[in-house]
Amino acid sequence: MDPVIIVGAGPVGLTLALALARQEVPSVVLDEGPGKDEQRLARTVVLREDTAALMERLTGVPLAEVGMRWAGWRSMRRRQVMREVTFGDAGEGGPDGAEAAPPVEFAPLHIAQHVLTNALRAALAHERLVKIAVDSRLDAIEQEPSGVSAHTRGPKGTWWRGSYLVGCDGPRSTVRKLQDIRFPGRTAVERYAVAALRAELPWPGRALLHRMPPWRTSGPSGGEITGRPLPDGVWRLDWLLPPGKDLVTPELLVARIRETLAGWTDGPTPSYELLDTGVHTVHHRLARRWRVGRVFIAGDAAHLLGALGTHGLDEGLRDADNLAWKLALAWHHGPHEALLDSYQTERRAVVAARLRNADQVLPLLRGSGSLRSYVPGTARGHDALLTDGHLGRGPLGAPGTYADSPLTPRYLEDPAPVHTAPGAPVTDVQVTAEDGSFVRLRDRLGRGALLVVLIAPGTGVWERKHWVTAGIMPRLAAAVTALPHPAELLVAESYPGAAAHTVLLVRPDGHLVTALNGVRPADLYAAAEATLGGTAKAPEEATAGTR
Repeated sequence: MDPVIIVGAGPVGLTLALALARQEVPSVVLDEGPGKDEQRLARTVVLREDTAALMERLTGVPLAEVGMRWAGWRSMRRRQVMREVTFGDAGEGGPDGAEAAPPVEFAPLHIAQHVLTNALRAALAHERLVKIAVDSRLDAIEQEPSGVSAHTRGPKGTWWRGSYLVGCDGPRSTVRKLQDIRFPGRTAVERYAVAALRAELPWPGRALLHRMPPWRTSGPSGGEITGRPLPDGVWRLDWLLPPGKDLVTPELLVARIRETLAGWTDGPTPSYELLDTGVHTVHHRLARRWRVGRVFIAGDAAHLLGALGTHGLDEGLRDADNLAWKLALAWHHGPHEALLDSYQTERRAVVAARLRNADQVLPLLRGSGSLRSYVPGTARGHDALLTDGHLGRGPLGAPGTYADSPLTPRYLEDPAPVHTAPGAPVTDVQVTAEDGSFVRLRDRLGRGALLVVLIAPGTGVWERKHWVTAGIMPRLAAAVTALPHPAELLVAESYPGAAAHTVLLVRPDGHLVTALNGVRPADLYAAAEATLGGTAKAPEEATAGTR
């Protein structure tokens, strides 16, 4: 078959190309630029745990070595510390007490966007299945039942033939416009002045949200500043600007830097080195359609979500992860229309929910009216909502689930209770692979295969040869072999909330399909069939050969 055409060589497009290559699907990436990225320390992204794991799996680069995993987070109002989080510590809290802290691996990863892009480009340089065509600007798309053609102009203008085409070409997406896809929403919801600088601050490695700093009395809620550390003593600082379109002059920005640093260090302005500046304008937009025949859109071409300044790209990378395994299955095994349609259904619903939450909650948190009639709780509770959003939790930041996906099995009785909801990303636990090696569960994702995980306490202390032919293993192995799609059988000592002999079915992108009580071949087959876009049969209707 013809390769997949990917329009746009930003992080989302490059991630999709690598994810397809890992599943033996060739692609052509149309890059309208020269194949290099401008170094901008004021353009950064915060990756949640599973998204960072995806990037490390694809690039082979330990991102903590080129980005910054935060040691903690501090929320302040005026001069009071409202909440403090220390990742991997015994607890978190403020003056009112402590609560259990997330494990250290849940610490958000903060990385400059050009560093992430360079890591993706370096990995693609060794990838035989990916061709990057630089100086290639798209200007026409033609679809046929058997494929799609794209025309590029420029020094290397030509026609490209592909099986599918994915527009990862940003907010002004040519692909979206050529397919006449509406992109409604709101423009200039909020604006931030941004500066990247090198300085010594009182809390090295810890991010900060400071609301109503005492040296500022104007602006929404008296002002809001976010400080996020990067490697080598670099910080990204964001100042929420008052409504309006007042020009952010260099003098204004320097004045804000100086007063902020002086306020945080309780003295004269400490020495600093200004490295980069910018103005980040938040837009909230959501494309009406994400698929038109063999053409798809992803990332900023499909949605603009920048409520907290650094999370929009994280959602775009999730788009690529969701779409890659579905395109790969269709590329290898023929069209699976319901499966391909589920990309729009799942991803658009998740992003729409985040946009809706941001549009409803943020104006109230930052307004000056009767907040409590709309957002229950004290000022501390309001700050907690913002903090959770920055940390990838709560209504403003938690990764979405696909519980209402058309791929969700509908007829399974008595599912096993575990701490992961159906459709949510699985917890990364140690598993035993089929060759007897110990690996992380997330290391087995992204290969196009379904994962079947048996929870079997005690297996970790015995050699695999002693238990692989004992108990329920032979029956489960036979059921996995009979599934309608290749699947890998893994064994885990434990999983949060799971009893012994629980069987988990996991999608190639790491989202839980279902958890079963014991080995139930018919239910496992029905769940796998539903995951591939087929109709989930009731257990008694499942293929008899799996019984």
